[in-house]
Order: sequence, then structure tokens, then C-alpha cells
Amino acid sequence: VLSCAMAALGAYRCIECSKEATELYRDYQRGVLRISICKSCQKPVDKYIEYDPVIILINAVLCKAQAYRHILFNTKINIHGKLCVFCLLCEAYLRWLQLQDSSQNTDPDDLIRYAKEWDFYRMFGIASLEQTSFFIGIFITLWWTTPEMLQRKSDVILLLKALLLSTYGKLLLIPAVIWEHDYTPLCLAFIKVFVLISNSQAIRVTLNLNRLLPWFAIFFGLILENGVVCLFQKMGWDV
Repeated sequence: VLSCAMAALGAYRCIECSKEATELYRDYQRGVLRISICKSCQKPVDKYIEYDPVIILINAVLCKAQAYRHILFNTKINIHGKLCVFCLLCEAYLRWLQLQDSSQNTDPDDLIRYAKEWDFYRMFGIASLEQTSFFIGIFITLWWTTPEMLQRKSDVILLLKALLLSTYGKLLLIPAVIWEHDYTPLCLAFIKVFVLISNSQAIRVTLNLNRLLPWFAIFFGLILENGVVCLFQKMGWDV
């Protein structure tokens, strides 16, 4: 029933040209399936429906636009909220660990342990505010440059979902910290760049934009995020 409803709304997209499609495949029964052909580009609407999830994940890690369109438009993935919280927990843990390394106090007193626990919650709140300001900067830039792209509430929700899903690279923060070595700062920098590239691809695929505008929006988002960081530092908080 859900598939029929999505087809009626034209919710599917061709992963090659991003045009709307009414169906991904046609079922001829007895196990015979035929992938639908896009009327616009004359290519399969979504070849990934036959692929193993591991192959799709690899293509997504490689930031292929087709894999992003498959995940965002042609699947029922609804883990963006949980993924966002888990990524923020990873980032908060990394900051909290760095804060503990900078502190030489090893007193096992309960008050000290409570303070350290509060530091973790504080880092989680700061990471959440920074990411929120980053997303706000992106939305403001896109609304200012291409207001027609974000006229409907569904467009805004879809873009937010795409941005949240594209932050999955932050999950690599934990392994980078666990297997710490001399190149850990460099690894963390690469993870940051990878997340930004994923964010750019998510914006480009969701709104069907060129490559330049998503990076402009991300640049403005980083400016707003760094502004929040500077504000916290002026307040005397360790971030």
C-alpha cells in the first residue's frame, strides 16, 4: 500500500537524471522482476534495487550521486534522527576525552566524577548547538540564493534528512580515538573534510544543484558555526 501511495505521488526518482518516476520495477510474478526504464534518460530508474547493501554503502562512501539518490528517494530509511544523536555522542565523547587529557586531576572523589560527567553533557550540548548553527547557515544561504527550491515544507524536511544522514562520517571519530597514534590529528582533519564532502553531495542531490552552490552554503554554515565557537570561548568554556 505504501509503495502504491509513493508511486501515485511520484515520490521515486531516477538515480541518473533525478526525474520523477512512478515505479522502480514491475513484478511479473513467479519471481520475475523487470527494472523500470526512465522516460527521460532511457536508463534504469534505480539499478541499486538489485545490489547488495554493502555495495550500496561503498558507493555512498565514495560519494556517488546515484547512491545518494537511491538512499534518499527510493528507500524507506528513517534512521536520520538516531544517526544524528549517535554522531553527536561520538563528537561529544571525543571532546570530553580531550578535555580529560588536558586535566591532571586524578582525585576519585564523587564530586570530581560528577563534574566529569557534567562535562560530557556540556560537550554534547555544545556539539548540538554547533551543528544546528551549521545547518541554519546552510538553509539561510540556500533560501537566499534559490528560494524556489525550499518553498514547500517537504523540501525543507527532505534536505534536513539528507544533511543528517550525510554526517555518518562522524562515526569514524571513535575508531580514530581508540587506535590513537601520532597521526590522529591528521585523521580527524580528514574525517572533517569527508563529512563536509558528504554534506555537499547531499545538498546537490536533494536540490539538483550544481557543485558550486552547495559548497558556498557549507562555507557560510562553517562561518556561523565558528561564530558560535568563538562565543563559547569568550564565555570561558572549553570547546
